[in-house]
Amino acid sequence: MLIYPARFAPEPEGGFTVTFRDVPEAITHGASLIKAQAMAADALETALSTYVERRLPLPLPSKAKRGERPVALSALGQAKAVLYQSMRAQGVGKAALARRLGCHLPQIDRLLDFCHASRLSQVEGALAALGKQLVIGIKDAA
Repeated sequence: MLIYPARFAPEPEGGFTVTFRDVPEAITHGASLIKAQAMAADALETALSTYVERRLPLPLPSKAKRGERPVALSALGQAKAVLYQSMRAQGVGKAALARRLGCHLPQIDRLLDFCHASRLSQVEGALAALGKQLVIGIKDAA
């Protein structure tokens, strides 16, 4: 599970600025701690989308330091991250995956776009084409 440590810095004018050591491109702000937490996952997924666009490996999360809070990707974001990482590990490009799935390249682009609301079943099918099985778990919130 990809859970990234984030720093929630209170701002003098109010609200919190959120930054990630492991994904420096992910920066956001929220008027309250709850809003900042909600914005943090979105900012993280948006930043990770740029790694995919640039065909770079996704940065792995490090252990949280004192004062940092964990921020997890959404369930769909987790699945997309694993899909992308699996493709890279197996040397399977987007065109090859599209052929395996019998679909067009733009569909693969959407499956890999963290900002696109793909259906989880579509990502599950793509993972299956790479010999992976999507498993979902639930745990108590911290």
